[in-house]
Amino acid sequence: MAQDKLDAGGLTFRDFSSGDNGASFNRGDPMIAGGPNQTSAKVAAIEADKGLARLQFGSIRVELAVPLGWQATEDPERGVAYSSDKRYRVIVWRVDFPFEGVTGAEHYAATKAGTIQSHRPGVQAQARKLGDGTFLIVYDNVPKGRGDSEGREVFDLVIPNPRNPKEGILVTLGVPASDAVRGLKLMALLKENIRITW
Repeated sequence: MAQDKLDAGGLTFRDFSSGDNGASFNRGDPMIAGGPNQTSAKVAAIEADKGLARLQFGSIRVELAVPLGWQATEDPERGVAYSSDKRYRVIVWRVDFPFEGVTGAEHYAATKAGTIQSHRPGVQAQARKLGDGTFLIVYDNVPKGRGDSEGREVFDLVIPNPRNPKEGILVTLGVPASDAVRGLKLMALLKENIRITW
């Protein structure tokens, strides 16, 4: 569990990428579920030397860096990115805290952790405020989903809007349970490189 901040521990996006120079983002995947409004995410930049692509999720006004070799889509409510084997999956969306029935980011993190535990027996959730005011929720013992070979570890990062405490961004990263430590380091990279237009 992270203490005061997330730390990539020396890993970079190259540790999670394949050297395809961004070709994966031009390939659609008909097997990924999505509504009729789902489209491929716009690639803003390829930084092959860093092993990453910067994706523009226009509907939620977020630029997210992800490893090369991944794929990404968006719909009017969220952006989704995933590794080629779909073992690593990221979802990003905007959160309206009053709409969710909470007073702000901290209340949202605590409420979400408690709700998941009450609705998913066996799942353990811990929420922690990081030094920069963001909130990390770690979910242990998440059951495997369809197509998964093992249970999951899920990380939520709640980023409050510094100018409006009523809204924020939620970044959810799910990884195989056996990759939990690497997954937390990837979340550190995602957090370090996210660009949000508030």
